[in-house]
Amino acid sequence: MLTQPLIVIPVLVGLIVLLLIKGGVENMFRIVGNLTIKLIIGVLLLFFINIFGAQFDIHIPINAPTAIISGVLGVPGIIGLFIINQFVL
Repeated sequence: MLTQPLIVIPVLVGLIVLLLIKGGVENMFRIVGNLTIKLIIGVLLLFFINIFGAQFDIHIPINAPTAIISGVLGVPGIIGLFIINQFVL
């Protein structure tokens, strides 16, 4: 229900306007930059875990939600993803 473009686009535009009003353009670019760096770190962590974990049949798919979780939460997020992948799915 939330993935419909008619809902998502105005919400994103509203968040961007709020960031511009609250902290200015510099603050918005800092937040977006930090999130981008964390996303890249999350993808790299998942990539290396999949490379080294192949010996032990460990595989965590690399997609947007798993990259965000591993990037923002770090090692506890990766452990959580591993537990979910092994025991829930």
